[in-house]
Amino acid sequence: MTLGTRVCVLRDGVLQQVDTPQRLFENPVNLFVAGFIGSPAMNFVTADLARADGGAQVSFAGYTLPVPDATLDAKPALRDYLGKQIILGIRPSDFEDAAHAKPDWAPMSVRSSVTEELGSEINVIFTIDAPPVEHKDTADLARDESEGEDDMAIPLAENKALWTARVNSRSQVRPGQHVDLAVDTGRLHFFDPASGLAIGRPGRAPGAADVTKTDA
Repeated sequence: MTLGTRVCVLRDGVLQQVDTPQRLFENPVNLFVAGFIGSPAMNFVTADLARADGGAQVSFAGYTLPVPDATLDAKPALRDYLGKQIILGIRPSDFEDAAHAKPDWAPMSVRSSVTEELGSEINVIFTIDAPPVEHKDTADLARDESEGEDDMAIPLAENKALWTARVNSRSQVRPGQHVDLAVDTGRLHFFDPASGLAIGRPGRAPGAADVTKTDA
C-alpha cells in the first residue's frame, strides 16, 4: 500500500478490484478485499440490521451500534436490508479506548484476551460471543492466514470470533481486563451475506475497477 498508486487485488487469478490503496481500504468491493487489505485485518460478524428511532442499528453478540443517518443517505441500498441479516465489518483502527475517543462514538465493553504494545498504539485482542463468519470469501482469507502461521497461537473460546481493536498507547488496558471501547460508527462496513458484495458502496473513482457489474 505504501509503494503503489494503484493496486490490483487478485483472488485465484481473478481480478477483484483495482484502485488507489486508500480507496481499497475505505471502500472494498467485497469481503475478500475488505479482509485482505489492512493489518490487522477487518473484524467481521453476522449482524441484524433494524430500524431504530427513525434511523437504523446493527445488533450482534449482545451489542447494538447505531447506524448514522449520514451512512443511510450515502448508502441508500442499506434500507433494503432493514429487518434482515448482513455481515458487518469494523476495522481495528475504527476502535478507540473510550477514555480517549470522541464523545459521539458508540460504546462497546469487552474483555481483553491479549494486548500487543506497539509503541504509539496497542492492539487489543478479544473474543465476541458470536461464531466466525462462514463465507467463501472469509474461508479463503483464513486459509491464506493459516499457511503463514507459526507455532505461536492465541487460544480461542469454542465457536467465538476473535477481534482486534487498535487503541491509543495511553490506554491502561492489560490482558484479562475489561475495557470500554468506542466505535466510529460512521466507518462501519456492510456486506451481503449471500454474495459477499459491499452494500451501497460509493461510486468508483476514475480508473478504478472491480469484477462486479453492479454493487449490492
